Amino acid sequence: MLVNGPPRGGISRRSLLRIAGLGAAAGALPLSLSGCGAGAGSGGTTLRWVANKPEVLAVFDELAAQYNASQSGVVIDHDGTQTSIVPQFVRGGPPDVACYNYNLETSNYVRGGVLADLAALPAAQTINPDYQSLVTQYASYEDETSVLPWSVTAAGVIYNVQLFADNGVEVPETYSQLVEACQKFRSAGVTPIYTTARDVWTLGQGMWDYATGSGADVPAFFAAKLAEGDESGKPTFLETFSPVMRNVLDLRQYFNPDFASKTYADGNLAMAQGQVAMYLQGPWAFGEIAKTSPDLELGTFSIPMTEDADDRAVRVNLDLAMWVPTASASVEDAQAFVSWMMQPEICTAYNQENLAFSPLQGAPSTADPRIAGLAPYLDAGRIYQGAGTFVPNTIPLQNYFQGALLDGDGEGMLRTLDADWDRLAARSALS
Repeated sequence: MLVNGPPRGGISRRSLLRIAGLGAAAGALPLSLSGCGAGAGSGGTTLRWVANKPEVLAVFDELAAQYNASQSGVVIDHDGTQTSIVPQFVRGGPPDVACYNYNLETSNYVRGGVLADLAALPAAQTINPDYQSLVTQYASYEDETSVLPWSVTAAGVIYNVQLFADNGVEVPETYSQLVEACQKFRSAGVTPIYTTARDVWTLGQGMWDYATGSGADVPAFFAAKLAEGDESGKPTFLETFSPVMRNVLDLRQYFNPDFASKTYADGNLAMAQGQVAMYLQGPWAFGEIAKTSPDLELGTFSIPMTEDADDRAVRVNLDLAMWVPTASASVEDAQAFVSWMMQPEICTAYNQENLAFSPLQGAPSTADPRIAGLAPYLDAGRIYQGAGTFVPNTIPLQNYFQGALLDGDGEGMLRTLDADWDRLAARSALS
């Protein structure tokens, strides 16, 4: 699995389809080019801006309007309709600028060398290096800075503050303390950990990502796995994550008995009803819980999976990041918009209002009590991107983990992951 891609300008349509791993999706969406090129009636350039977070599209509409009002040379046309950018790149019509979730799929454009280098922008120097380093964990292109973090979300164990207080339970700092807390809640008739195994995505970004990040060095593991060279000398899922899986499977006795059939909606409702102590979900769940119980006091902590409290870290992702394709109608104008978006009064303000963390150096930490328990980890750089986010979709990790929770065969799951990864690596080396 190569970290660096072919030289810029040498990436073909076929190569792009291969690295994206989504050739079948190339015709899945119609390509809208309205908004590219010269702005109709504006006398300037219109740039199509893709920002893909549905719940805050109105915020992006307002930001585009503010930018357009601030100058007369460029019109930013916010396109909130796109659910996939792969077809746009394949057909040669990518957005002019993006504020998009940065993940394994998006990193293919970094690897392919089809994004502009933003290193010379003064805004690039304002980003916390701990967050900027998350970009290159997936991919890099030469020494360029192709992506700038804009919004960082953190996730962990959501807990009912009142139930913890009523039962004399402190936030656990070690695995044995977590087990002790679960035993107290079960004795009190409270569901210790509500789990929603029917929706496999909740398991992948939840228990799997949170537990592995607290029980192993996820960035180091995948840095070794993604390095060029012989796969036989690299760490395996089995040897790295077996201790974590044993603890996870031991925790099943503290799940809701019907966890196999429960969905994300069921988990939000159960949490809102106040009979659940802990729920492994991200900050997006707070709004859903509040629809039923707006006054419920909630907090978040990092799940401990070892007896060393210092092993705890927080699972983060670049919920939104800024980048500019080299095929933009005007790379220079797009970069100017990126610089405007990176201003603290815009970037930090957005994150403060949306249960996220600003990537800018010196940005104030969150004051929201629901996620304040995670802030010390982010401030200290004790963060990682989920182990599941490094695994291509061609390997059904979430389904494997669901199976392990149901049948209790954690080592079998990890052996299967190793076999799938090795096969994928072998094919990549030959392609």
